[in-house]
Amino acid sequence: VQLQASGGGLVQSGGSLRLSCAASGSIFSGIAVAWYRQAPGKQRELVAVVTSGGATTYLSSVKGRFTISRDNAKNTVYLQMNSLKPEDTAVYYCNRFPAVGVSKTSWGQGTQVTVSS
Repeated sequence: VQLQASGGGLVQSGGSLRLSCAASGSIFSGIAVAWYRQAPGKQRELVAVVTSGGATTYLSSVKGRFTISRDNAKNTVYLQMNSLKPEDTAVYYCNRFPAVGVSKTSWGQGTQVTVSS
């Protein structure tokens, strides 16, 4: 399955954005999908996960502000981001969870989220 992230942009601190992760492939509904992010000079980190059954987990720093969801009919996973902070600035990617053994190209270009103070 191929996953493509979109929906990033420039927003002021306290603002909101919704990211979308569009998937191709028939097995989408059976896999867990996650949002990851990588800020300049930092390692990629896991932000949120949604399992095939709809269970969710979050990075502690985004809990209560971000919501991950999935629409299997549309082969899409969303990340609703509210109360954004400058430290949320990063390139956001979506991919399988866990991302073990995935190809480098599966990460795509991601989508840039920039939060101004």
